[in-house]
Parts: sequence; structure tokens; C-alpha cells
Amino acid sequence: MERKLRLRSKEDFSRIYRSGKSFANSQFVVYWRRKPDPGLYRLGISVSSKLGGAVVRNRMRRMIKEIVRLNGSRIVEGTDMILIVRKPAISLPYIEMERSVLHVLRKAGLTKGSTPPPAQDRRPYRPGPGGGKPKTPGGAPRAFHCQ
Repeated sequence: MERKLRLRSKEDFSRIYRSGKSFANSQFVVYWRRKPDPGLYRLGISVSSKLGGAVVRNRMRRMIKEIVRLNGSRIVEGTDMILIVRKPAISLPYIEMERSVLHVLRKAGLTKGSTPPPAQDRRPYRPGPGGGKPKTPGGAPRAFHCQ
């Protein structure tokens, strides 16, 4: 995989985690974000040490890089993405792993010809216990008694 296609800095990873979108299947999670400047996609791979030793983790990284390299023409340009490997992916043969990676990318709308997923309407976060103001008849705040 070419150097210019890799995500390397901690700032890039944290920016994608913080403001990116995520999609998952049982073997992989993809976090992605559009890049401010158009161009090629960039990829970062995360394999937890909980999944195995260095040999297992490096093998997973190499296989995923090869899958993305061979299918790079299908991936939408101008995106930064992080692929996170989950435990079930370790036992997959190469063909199944390729299907799973392409499935999660298609699900996220990151392959050419796939439609991006609809925006989910999420209720805004409301701070406070119970998610906001207490609901009481008459709109008066509920009193909390400590004994």
C-alpha cells in the first residue's frame, strides 16, 4: 500500500473518531470522514492487542491492506477511513475477509455505485439526570428529598 494512502498521525485518527461516521458488521467497523481537500482515499487499520500477538495483528493488517489495494478502484475518493478488526475476523479465510471488508465499505457508502446511508435523526443530547428537566404536572420542577 502506498505511503500517501496511509493514515499515520494520531491527530488524523482522533479527528476521524471524533467527527466521523461509523458502520459495522460482525467482523469489521469502519469510521470515515470526508477530506477537506479532494484526492485519493486514505486508510488506517486498527487491530487490538486483545485479538492476539504481534504475528496475528500484523497478518490481519497485511491482509486488509492487500484487500484494499486490489479493490482501490472501487473506493470513493476524498475520504479518510479507519478499519477496526473485530475478533471473528481472525478465523476468516481471505475470500470471506474480502467479502466482509467490501460489505462494510458498501454499507457505509464508501464504494463507487453504492448509495450513502440515509441520515439518522438523532435526538439532541440533553444534559442532566434523566436527560433533561423533570416532567411534573404543571411544569414545576420536582423536588428531591434526601433523608
